[in-house]
Amino acid sequence: MSIAADAQEMQGEIARFRHELHQEPEIGLDLPRTQEKVLKALDGLPYEITLGESTTSVTAVLRGGAAHASAQKPAVLLRADMDGLPVQERTGVEFSSKIDGAMHACGHDLHTSMLAGAATLLAERRDQLAGDVVLMFQPGEEGFDGAGHMIREGVLDAAGRRVDAAYGMHVFSSLEPHGQFCTKAGVMMSASDGLFVTVLGAGGHGSAPHSAKDPVTAAAEMVTALQVMITRQFNMFDPVVLTVGVLQAGTKRNVIPESARFEATIRTFSEASRKRMMTAIPQLLKGIASAHGLEVDVDYRGEYPMTVTDEDETHTAEGVISGMFGDSRLSRWATPISGSEDFSRVLAEVPGTFVGLSAVPRGVDHTTSPFNHSPYATFDDGVLSDGAALYAELAVSRIATLAAGN
Repeated sequence: MSIAADAQEMQGEIARFRHELHQEPEIGLDLPRTQEKVLKALDGLPYEITLGESTTSVTAVLRGGAAHASAQKPAVLLRADMDGLPVQERTGVEFSSKIDGAMHACGHDLHTSMLAGAATLLAERRDQLAGDVVLMFQPGEEGFDGAGHMIREGVLDAAGRRVDAAYGMHVFSSLEPHGQFCTKAGVMMSASDGLFVTVLGAGGHGSAPHSAKDPVTAAAEMVTALQVMITRQFNMFDPVVLTVGVLQAGTKRNVIPESARFEATIRTFSEASRKRMMTAIPQLLKGIASAHGLEVDVDYRGEYPMTVTDEDETHTAEGVISGMFGDSRLSRWATPISGSEDFSRVLAEVPGTFVGLSAVPRGVDHTTSPFNHSPYATFDDGVLSDGAALYAELAVSRIATLAAGN
């Protein structure tokens, strides 16, 4: 049977595993229950398992048994992230999160279950593989740089040499119709940086702002000025997206507080814009603070680089998708999206690509459905077998071409 047919037979098993993961989401780098579930799914399969030292990551290496003609045995990496988000689930699905304040709102439970399914598909074809497969089960994608941790601990060299190619996948609860695969060569996703600002004033009575130094009005001005600055200092064809997600100040409406703070995420699509933002933002905020007679602490933290896919590996993945599912299931994005990914760290080290997969429920309008990170984001189990099959086929086909010296 083909990989796709075998994966379809496993659909129920993959879905059950996904539901188990979904009901117990964990956040950050420490995911002990998730790690335990992954290890259980891999139990009995011929993988060499390595656990993370600084995280609860799982690295699994499958040694191919077929002869190979190349000088070095090829190796391909497949990655799935495993962490959830601090979101209270509102989907109403029967397998909703049992953990208060935590949810798999970005579909990482699907990634993990699909890669676990692929682990079985690949193990069954071990004797046909003229190379090795590295499975990267990664915690801490949501702002904790789990990929960076795993790279420092050697995941890219887990097979005994640097992997030749790396593939990741991400599901979406919006953007594209159900079951659509999405690719883009080059810059596919933005860089992401964090901005943490504290405006320092002098508290006082709400009736006498002239006798205090109000940090709230200055912070409000800063939030607005940042948006204006982008439209006046940056090229609209090299976009910058800045979103303030935290804005905090005060304890009572008639008390001027001592300080106000806000946090923002910054997305850029070129190194030039990214570097410029790192200098332009502090300059702007310090100027506004000075005009109000206040002090400001600006903490600009570089986080994830742009997700840049390799053109050849992207075309390889597109060929596999079209061959397995038909051209109609493939969308080639003309422009990047402003989400960010720490799989970008892997792609900065080795050739590879990233594939999107729409898990919008059948019959739901993908243009209006809640997007990833929403408490209402719903991901359809129906894509699980296709995702598992694609993971496996990418490894099988790429190892075959590498082993042949192509």
